[in-house]
Amino acid sequence: MAAAALAAPPLTILLVEDDDADVALIEEYFDEQSLPGELHRVPDGIVALQFLRRENGFGDAPRPDLILLDLNMPRMDGRELLQVIKAADSPWKSIPVIVFTTSAAAEDIARSYHAYANAFVTKAIDYNDFQGALSKIHEFFGAVASLDRGERDRP
Repeated sequence: MAAAALAAPPLTILLVEDDDADVALIEEYFDEQSLPGELHRVPDGIVALQFLRRENGFGDAPRPDLILLDLNMPRMDGRELLQVIKAADSPWKSIPVIVFTTSAAAEDIARSYHAYANAFVTKAIDYNDFQGALSKIHEFFGAVASLDRGERDRP
């Protein structure tokens, strides 16, 4: 598919990741690709909820179009956060959540989908494969999928 055909509005992505090395790789990918949009990083589920609720210094935080979520983090891990985000009464349940983690365990995959993750992607160890996975995620959610981008000021 031609690049022009994949043109899309900028994505606002919330990256919930505690590993600085993985964050650096993700930021490098977005910089190298000159992707339009914003990447906001928080280190765990507790801070992610503060971001989503616009609390504790996040008063101007945008509503993300997409959440990239690691599973294994301190304090509140990705499994717990996913349950909060996708709860029936959650104001964020329409935001796609991509579990992007080092785990390939069948139990983690099943639990993530049971908690309504939109996708589960295992982080590759190889740099090119890691970047390739990010490219496919961005291409799909940035250009192929239709996202709920209405009412950007809602919670």
